[in-house]
Amino acid sequence: MTNNKVVLSWLEEMKALTTPDSIVWIDGSEEQLEALRAEAVSTGEMIKLNQEKLPGCYYHRTAENDVARVEDRTFICTPTKEEAGPVNNWMEPSEMYAKLNALYAGSMKGRTMYVIPYSMGPVGSPFSKIGIELTDSIYVVLNMAIMTRIGKLVLDQLGDSGDFVKCLHAKKDVNPDERYIVHFPQDNTIMSVNSAYGGNVLLGKKCFALRIASYQGMQEGWMAEHMLILGLENPKGEVKYICAAFPSACGKTNLAMLIPPEYLKEKGYKVWTVGDDIAWIRKGKDGRLYAINPEAGFFGVAPGTSVKTNFNALESTKKNTIFTNVAINNDDMTVWWEGLDKNPPENCTEWTGKQVNGKTFEGKLAHPNSRFTAPAVNCPCISSEFENPEGVPISAIVFGGRRAKTAPLVYQARDWNHGVFVGATMASETTAAAAGAVGVVRRDPMAMKPFVGYNMADYFQHWIDMGKTLDADKAPEIFHVNWFRQDDEGNFMWPGFGDNMRVLLWILDRCAGEASARECEIGYIPEKGAIDTTDLDMTPEALEELFEVDKKLWLEDVADQEKYFAQFGDKLPAEIKAELENLKAKLSK
Repeated sequence: MTNNKVVLSWLEEMKALTTPDSIVWIDGSEEQLEALRAEAVSTGEMIKLNQEKLPGCYYHRTAENDVARVEDRTFICTPTKEEAGPVNNWMEPSEMYAKLNALYAGSMKGRTMYVIPYSMGPVGSPFSKIGIELTDSIYVVLNMAIMTRIGKLVLDQLGDSGDFVKCLHAKKDVNPDERYIVHFPQDNTIMSVNSAYGGNVLLGKKCFALRIASYQGMQEGWMAEHMLILGLENPKGEVKYICAAFPSACGKTNLAMLIPPEYLKEKGYKVWTVGDDIAWIRKGKDGRLYAINPEAGFFGVAPGTSVKTNFNALESTKKNTIFTNVAINNDDMTVWWEGLDKNPPENCTEWTGKQVNGKTFEGKLAHPNSRFTAPAVNCPCISSEFENPEGVPISAIVFGGRRAKTAPLVYQARDWNHGVFVGATMASETTAAAAGAVGVVRRDPMAMKPFVGYNMADYFQHWIDMGKTLDADKAPEIFHVNWFRQDDEGNFMWPGFGDNMRVLLWILDRCAGEASARECEIGYIPEKGAIDTTDLDMTPEALEELFEVDKKLWLEDVADQEKYFAQFGDKLPAEIKAELENLKAKLSK
């Protein structure tokens, strides 16, 4: 399929290492993919679901020891430990290559190696990057066909260039003690072994689109961010775009596919989804920042997804979707998970393969991290700009966390550097859903803690430097939101879900200079009445409480911020230090 000498030389090297019985190039044709689906069904790797109710949908089950990303087995291998930074696992590259090569040796004997050329972003877009993944898993091939653009057109775009990310995956024995997901940023290389779970083996996703791409972006002057991209259309038909970053369990996908409340829907407001997880951001010819979603599909968590919580995500799974580790309803070969509805199937197969009666089974029928891989084009609210090779212009950047008392519903940063500081201090409090103590503050700067492919202090500096390239009138405004503020009885004070659009409208009005705000210690918060609460059952007092800034609590948070930043030592940008001191001074008055 290609005469590219760099590609063919690397392929020969990997073939000699892994010794597959045969090699298959993935050309992207539906005929080839259909043949692979049939083969996977014949071997039991995949299960064909009810083709009348779920056309084109299949089921896959992973090993019980292989159900999620493994951050403790994920490494960034740079020449020095300092380049990887204190929040990444590090090993010296030659040492790691030796360890991995011993694991890969002969790992594909008796198996087929599939060669998947893929593009992150529309093929030929100035934003896009190319990768080639070698894998012994049909499951990986079929998922990559949903999540990325694959096949011969990608190789044609690559031509003779050596500018592609080398990705090697081998299931091997799926041994958790020898499981590694390793990134070599300077070598444009990703290696994954002993896993078959999507987050560890779909190497275009977090591995390339964030860890490697964040390093590429730092080198080349652009940004790879763990952000949704949504377009908000007003009744005049004007669409403005927002990028937003949230740690897990903060409603990121729900916001990306938000359905406006009836009051605003009737007025003509709409939301369009450009991306639910990752944004690649570059400066455009007009000096503004533009973003694309480098992915072509959604790799979503199934449990909790329902008609009520995320209608659009659920609709996206109705055809040509791969379900992983959910439950199968044996009566009609459809799927089920906790939170889908209140009617678990009585005759079903739970996620490990056990046959159970839903009435008597006490555990979870679907794994809590069970997934769906769905084509983005299935989404009812997918943006018409989804395939735009030039991306969409960004008006606002939003950071968010889950805080019971400190952060108000929304506030605006004073300027770009203050906004970077707001993102760098992002945090969520642990919930009862996670192991350990409840209410513990976990810092997750820009929601990128597990995904930065280099030293996070340098990542902060890259954000500061990007701001220096932007004219003040062209830079997106930066905001922080907190949908999870609680009253003294522990009840959520804001309704959330579709009503979050009311906050987004204030944000976009602020960007246009049309909404009122007052300055406080932490930034700008809405003036009374600035957020439209029509049809909301909220007293003025309750709304006012959503914007209270408790100086004592904030000073405690500042102490925690200082502690977190201490690990970066002298590499912490001076601008971040200055913002921290400024906040402390304002709160101490």
